[in-house]
Amino acid sequence: MGNKIVTFTEQQLDDYQDCTFFTRKEILRVHKRFRELRPDLVPRQMTEGEASTVRVPRDCIEKMPELKENPFRRRICEAFSRDGQGDLSFEDFLDALSVFSEQAPRDIKVFYAFKIYDFDEDGFIGRNDLLACLTTMTRNELSPEEHQQIADKVMEEADVDGDGKLSFLEFEHVILRAPDFLSTFHIRI
Repeated sequence: MGNKIVTFTEQQLDDYQDCTFFTRKEILRVHKRFRELRPDLVPRQMTEGEASTVRVPRDCIEKMPELKENPFRRRICEAFSRDGQGDLSFEDFLDALSVFSEQAPRDIKVFYAFKIYDFDEDGFIGRNDLLACLTTMTRNELSPEEHQQIADKVMEEADVDGDGKLSFLEFEHVILRAPDFLSTFHIRI
């Protein structure tokens, strides 16, 4: 009894539960986190279509404790935003956290890892993407020559067809052999 605020309709919760790896309770917790990023922008009730239209700016999302130390925070936001600029709607935010949850299967995590590492978004991970990844990960602690040597070694080992770029399948083959991939491709909310 009383005036309970309904954040989502039952249908919305059913739909979100069907297309994520979250329970209803977790979906409501994700909404709470999303709203905390910009309470002036994100309504308590998202039953009128705001879940796909109200966007929190990328710079606010990048400041989340779970992301602020991640060198790929910008690419993560860009990969999950519908416009590719990094501003996220609740639905984008929910998708991202679902993919980074412990419940998400490895193949979905690999798909999004590929998308994040494909800096030029051409559907391949080329030498320039590898160099951008190395620069992002090492924060310029290595010389350009060291970056080049590492990129060359990765291509030598992973580029099975010798075309100078990694397809999704070549990337997947490498990632599936990385024992700590699942534990590092994870955000706990």
